[in-house]
Amino acid sequence: MIKAIITDIEGTITRISFVKDILFPYAAKHIAAFVEENQSDVTVSAQIDAVKAEIAKPDASLTEVIDALQHWIATDQKITPLKQLQGLIWQTGYQQGDFTGHIYPDAYDFLNQQKDAGISLFVYSSGSVKAQHLLFEHSDYGDIRPLFSDYFDTHVGGKKDASSYTNILEKIGFSGSEVLFLSDIVEELDAAKSAGMHTLQLWRDNQEKSDQHQAIDDFNQFDEALFV
Repeated sequence: MIKAIITDIEGTITRISFVKDILFPYAAKHIAAFVEENQSDVTVSAQIDAVKAEIAKPDASLTEVIDALQHWIATDQKITPLKQLQGLIWQTGYQQGDFTGHIYPDAYDFLNQQKDAGISLFVYSSGSVKAQHLLFEHSDYGDIRPLFSDYFDTHVGGKKDASSYTNILEKIGFSGSEVLFLSDIVEELDAAKSAGMHTLQLWRDNQEKSDQHQAIDDFNQFDEALFV
């Protein structure tokens, strides 16, 4: 019996184009100025140091750090210090009303239905927890953060590593057989399944499909009987 659901964000409950066409370009446009203007801030300084460690250049100049960040954005790298900085930059955009967090209508309805049914909801995304909070706080439906019991990002591990899902299970207190993981990415679903979770693929944007996982086009097709 499913007692908890862990959901990915991009491509699962929000459209991929929201991140790629709105959030990423916004961060790319503002990241250089943001890092330069806030380099003395403790939080930003820590991420700058993390970038230097990631590129194995402890004495890297600020220009080299910014170049690395911009390259990671351009190549869609899931690197923790980038995600942390992006979250800080997006905060300004959300607060200024430059954009709102897109949520598919069927996903919004589904999440509310599951919450009302007593299912515990969690989020696991490559985007930082801060970025997740911002998206849900400033969503198309207002602040929907109360729907979720907890949020996870790459601090628990990479999304294609089975150990990451084991780490999450330990934190949330459910066994794998009690948890359903939602994603559009086959490799993530494979990893979750290896950790003992039930899996369901959201196949919204012609992503690669796998016969190893149940798949639906939208949440109106969801049938909990498939996971008993």
